[in-house]
Amino acid sequence: MTGAGVVRKQEAQDDERFGSSSHGPLRPYPDEMAHTVASRPVPDVETWARSALAQLGHVPGVHRAGLALAEGGGRRLLFTASDRSNEHSVEWCEVDAYEDVPLNHAVRTGEAVVGSLDDLAYLYRAFADRQTLKTHALASFPIVAAGHVQGGYVLFFDTPQRFDQPQLTELEDLGARLGVDLRRVQRATTHASRSLQAEPMPDGAHAVSYSVAADLRAVAQARHFVLRTLAAWGIEEDTADNAILCLSELVTNAIIHTDAGCEIRVVLDRDVLTTTVRDGGSTVVVDPRNVTVDPLAEHGRGLQLVDAVSTRWGSELDAVGMTVWFVLEPASTPVGRSIPQLPSM
Repeated sequence: MTGAGVVRKQEAQDDERFGSSSHGPLRPYPDEMAHTVASRPVPDVETWARSALAQLGHVPGVHRAGLALAEGGGRRLLFTASDRSNEHSVEWCEVDAYEDVPLNHAVRTGEAVVGSLDDLAYLYRAFADRQTLKTHALASFPIVAAGHVQGGYVLFFDTPQRFDQPQLTELEDLGARLGVDLRRVQRATTHASRSLQAEPMPDGAHAVSYSVAADLRAVAQARHFVLRTLAAWGIEEDTADNAILCLSELVTNAIIHTDAGCEIRVVLDRDVLTTTVRDGGSTVVVDPRNVTVDPLAEHGRGLQLVDAVSTRWGSELDAVGMTVWFVLEPASTPVGRSIPQLPSM
């Protein structure tokens, strides 16, 4: 089975396990983290967000819930919370995904962060100091669908929490259910504009776009364009080689499995290199956990290389096609950290 032949297997399993959820509508990370919103989700995703906040608000002991969606290949997050006026239009703020706070860590690494406020102060002192006296404990979990982190949620508890295994399992399952619902909305969504060139860029970032024709011979041209760009940006050779390896696999898959070409967007922001490939006709969601290990399956092996070589990668499928992105960070930049076991309360 080729990598692009992994057809929604995980999504089908998730749909069957969790079904669908619909709840009616039901507070922010500090102002220091907020920026002007450069983009906002489509209306159906806003409906999902209100439903998600309602579900999170019903978790026992929670006085406030926050929700984040990964944007721009994971470089930024759109954040909203239950203490905002979201009844008619969800109030989003744009957050730097590399801010050192629990929710961002959960989205960036896929690792849950839980504990009392005193526990969390060990790793997130500035964040803990900004919280109100009402908050006694906090839990941040990724929202996962088809093997990829789509965003995350954070719960602020007004009572101490044990965070024993049953509770952790329940909170993890909640993130999976929210992910299934979100993916279902994404699959039914048609964006007014799918141009990567139109997406907002962080201040000071370098960015280039390139259109690839629906011809396998165009893959080499795309490689050469990106390689020249990375050289002009002063990207070290190993990182550039890894970027070209991942790019070749994604562009080749996009051409083979659609009747159209694709668009490439490469962004360098604070030494973090993000490459996005968007096609116009794929109906396949790739789950990295299900990529074949058969050495004869060339593209399956290539996707495993993307998973192994990149810092992280993900995909988004909508009604028009597939967007896949991967991130490469400098070797000196910690991707994440193993969070020590926090003492039970």
